[in-house]
Amino acid sequence: MTISSPDLKIGTRGSPLALVQAHEVRDRLLATHDGLSVEIVIISTTGDQVQDRRLAEVGGKGLFTKEIQEALIDGRIDLAVHSMKDVETWLPDETTLAVVLEREDPRDAFLSPRATTLDELPAGAAIGTSSLRRQAQILHRRPDLRVEMLRGNVQTRLRKLEEGVCDATLLALAGLKRLGNEGLAQSIIETDVILPAVAQGVIGLETRREDSRVLDLVASLNHAPTWIRVTAERAMLAALDGSCHTPIGGLAELSADGRISLTGLIAMPDGSQLHKMADEGPAGDPEALGTALGQALRARMPADFFT
Repeated sequence: MTISSPDLKIGTRGSPLALVQAHEVRDRLLATHDGLSVEIVIISTTGDQVQDRRLAEVGGKGLFTKEIQEALIDGRIDLAVHSMKDVETWLPDETTLAVVLEREDPRDAFLSPRATTLDELPAGAAIGTSSLRRQAQILHRRPDLRVEMLRGNVQTRLRKLEEGVCDATLLALAGLKRLGNEGLAQSIIETDVILPAVAQGVIGLETRREDSRVLDLVASLNHAPTWIRVTAERAMLAALDGSCHTPIGGLAELSADGRISLTGLIAMPDGSQLHKMADEGPAGDPEALGTALGQALRARMPADFFT
């Protein structure tokens, strides 16, 4: 008996959250295309394997996407599903960002057995995070706190918090909601307190640039308002040459009158300097808005900060 190959192979990391996201994409495709066969291929990434150091120390956030992109380029998979906040600013020449799904809540959640909010933590308390963005904003607001390195998927970090490795941690609310764990959060941190990562809460689909078959299959899944917001945020990131070595936050919002507003942040990792700026423009040119704001933020930092 001949076993036919699936019409589409979706590549993803193997964490529970990554699999939830990949299954959401698969289910949407199956609902849109009758008779389509889809296989989910789990790919282990360097970012998943190395858990004892910050991403900046071992190569940056591309460590969560590099092996998946390699599988996409060499044809082992046809479609890559990513958390967009993990996707590097520049993609390989052979691939393209084809689709973004509708954005989930982009805010961070506060989890702690000792306090209900960041401001309620006692002096000297330890917050576990591997994010320089979160670290810089926390220490700028609460220089009396300690930041301890905490990595791993959502379940790993929740377990370490329960074991007392730290007194509190921050997690993306979107991930908790997708896993059905939003009830674990003591509170939700508003974006004027902690600005989210660029594209936080967004699932992105990456394809081979010239693969018209797959591009056509996924096109109907794209959420245009989210695409506009992500375009502005990632243009700002590109202007800042942003990486995991640089504490950067960004959030774009659309208004009913066809305008887009963008707030961006860049900081020193220790929180000693933090610059936040906002601007707005027509939703029809989000890239120009993001580039302009990124350049303005870049001008606020010392020239040697980016070397």
